[in-house]
Amino acid sequence: MSKAGTLDLASGVGGKIQKDDVLSAVDKYEKYHVCYGGDQEDRKTNYTDMVNKYYDLVTSFYEYGWGESFHFAPRWKGESLQESIKRHEHFLALQLGLKPGQKVLDVGCGIGGPLREIARFSMTSITGLNNNEYQISRGKVLNRIAGLDKTCDFVKADFMKMPIPDNSYDAVYAIEATCHAPDAVGCYKEIYRVLKPGQCFAAYEWCMTDAYDPDNKEHQKIKAEIELGNGLPDIRLTSQCLEAVKKAGFEVVWEKDLAVNSPVPWYLPIDASYFSLSSFRLTALGRFCTRNLVAALEKVGVAPKGSQRVQAFLEKAAEGLVDGGRKEIFTSMYFFLARKPLTEAE
Repeated sequence: MSKAGTLDLASGVGGKIQKDDVLSAVDKYEKYHVCYGGDQEDRKTNYTDMVNKYYDLVTSFYEYGWGESFHFAPRWKGESLQESIKRHEHFLALQLGLKPGQKVLDVGCGIGGPLREIARFSMTSITGLNNNEYQISRGKVLNRIAGLDKTCDFVKADFMKMPIPDNSYDAVYAIEATCHAPDAVGCYKEIYRVLKPGQCFAAYEWCMTDAYDPDNKEHQKIKAEIELGNGLPDIRLTSQCLEAVKKAGFEVVWEKDLAVNSPVPWYLPIDASYFSLSSFRLTALGRFCTRNLVAALEKVGVAPKGSQRVQAFLEKAAEGLVDGGRKEIFTSMYFFLARKPLTEAE
């Protein structure tokens, strides 16, 4: 698990963006979103710039508060957040039927937390695909520390246009990543192309559920907060996601919203009413401490100007995620396992 500390958080804000340019990057990023007058089509057209700015700005906050794996997980009672995240990653590996020595692609890999855990668990070689230079550089460092730099690597690329030959991988997975794509069918078609025939693709997607009402002002506000705080061009319905997988050519083996009937709500770690010593930095008190720390570090020039505003829109996102989860209009846990047919006519 990452041991990112306060100075790592402060120095990492902005990623590869020059320190003096962080504030203007925050301005530009915010203006893509509805909360600041932006519109969906602009976000989709400029998704590469928007998503890159987002991850440059937020990655150090994620690692500081969440560790190396930037995702939620269904959780059993008595299970810690980190235990649930690892179990979730092992579950995905088992669903894919990974075998030692196979070549696997992680689409939208972040800094490679799931990649390293799944590689150790399954004894496979995993390539992480990511279009953010800062996250890749951080991932390479963590791979070396873990002793996985000989079997696991990264490629910098857009998942809408992968520089990868057809039929290259024995398995592909995406954890809370392809929801950043402006066109779900196009993204899934690229994954279909690089996957070997007869093999599987598994994903956890962020989706609005059928309970979401696009005419409900409160629902609209929650959706906008989640998009702002998580770098999303749009959030598709689970039904739209499933249809896009099929349109890309996949055969859906099974699908389910794993948030339904989870013993512990997936959003509990960021619920302001919840307190945990093991994930203290995510609690309301922990976020209060981080907020004041970031303010102090920005004031003395250790953290770049704009750091507090990044913290603010991440907190706004947390509110949207909790509200969306409670009202069951949003899920971070929509899972599907899909297979590429052996032949086009199969």
